[in-house]
Amino acid sequence: MYKVGLTGGIGSGKSKVCELFAARGIAVYDSDSRAKELMREDDALRCRLVEAFGEEVYTTEGGLNRSYLAERVFADKEALSRLNAIVHPAVMDDFDRWAEAQDGVYVVVESAILFESGFDSRVDATIAVMAPEMLRLQRAMARDGASEEQIRERMRAQLSDDERCDRSTYAIVNISLDDLEEDVEQLHRRISHDAITRHA
Repeated sequence: MYKVGLTGGIGSGKSKVCELFAARGIAVYDSDSRAKELMREDDALRCRLVEAFGEEVYTTEGGLNRSYLAERVFADKEALSRLNAIVHPAVMDDFDRWAEAQDGVYVVVESAILFESGFDSRVDATIAVMAPEMLRLQRAMARDGASEEQIRERMRAQLSDDERCDRSTYAIVNISLDDLEEDVEQLHRRISHDAITRHA
């Protein structure tokens, strides 16, 4: 199966682009949502998290104790690296299994940290979703109910659009929905052609 990684910064509109791919019959894997599910449901992953962070990482009801985990890794880069080293490979393996079970010409994996996590090594092509900074700010503030400074802080913690663009196979600019529809359609045709050619 031909695999495409899709990434973008906060407020870029990754999810909207994924919706447009899905509307064209392309299966989309949401790595963030799936990571949360795996941390709740995968016994091997649960054991490794408890081993690394203690029993408190899960609530007495068995759910993931998000606030505890966030507190542990927020200001501790070593703890965050340890968490990522446990969770990212599990998500990547889950994606590989999922991708092989899909029909269609190609699949898309959405990941905010596609390059930072090394997920780009598991895909055949990558797409960077970009938008002007002020538009990204407005979208993220409206969506999350956060202040401008809070969103800017999150932006600073991420790769810049230039870095993402340099490392990606394709780039798509998400400003207006009409233009986005057309751009996704063109990209869909191009990727379909590449996928068919690769597997011919």
